[in-house]
Amino acid sequence: MSTLLVIAKEPVPGRVKTRLTPPFSPQEAARLAVAALADTLTTVLGTPADRRVLVLEGTPGDWLPHGFETLPQSSGGLDRRLAAAFACCDGPALLVGMDTPQMTPELLCRGLDFTGCDAWFGPAEDGGFWALGLAAPDPELLRGVPMSVPETGAVQRRRLTDAGLRVRDLPRLRDVDTAADAHAVAEAAPGTRFAATHHALTTTPTATAMGAS
Repeated sequence: MSTLLVIAKEPVPGRVKTRLTPPFSPQEAARLAVAALADTLTTVLGTPADRRVLVLEGTPGDWLPHGFETLPQSSGGLDRRLAAAFACCDGPALLVGMDTPQMTPELLCRGLDFTGCDAWFGPAEDGGFWALGLAAPDPELLRGVPMSVPETGAVQRRRLTDAGLRVRDLPRLRDVDTAADAHAVAEAAPGTRFAATHHALTTTPTATAMGAS
């Protein structure tokens, strides 16, 4: 049974996308987070899979479409939370976050095809990773990997190869962490809800003035 996992945080102002503030206000940063999450969930819904699971820190809102199971994130560091997400799977699984609204169903379909490989790794431009696929999910492959540091991706990928897994790479994508990231991702994926929200927030007189200061 194939599973698509989305690990996400409830988009609450002041608690999500804090690195976007400034230039965005906490409320605007939360609007961008909602848009990124909505795009991600729509993409996952458009990808063939037996299960679609949202592993959430917080409470589901009206941004959550039908078609998802919802599980709470476990306690502990991000490595343990990711490991726990894979532990709920009894077959091939691909995990993504909510920070790459430019990803497509085609990319996710590739990451669920384990013909000739045991794992898929999606590197992020900041040194982390935006996707991780395992033909046979093993939580121990994630526990102890240092998260949110420049070498996160390299350490995680090496953990896979050291375990003897045949690893294939997905294209490198840019996470939305900073205002510069948000601008680049919006330009790269102009048809997304994220791009529309970013455009609305950056073309107001206030936003224009902030960008010029």
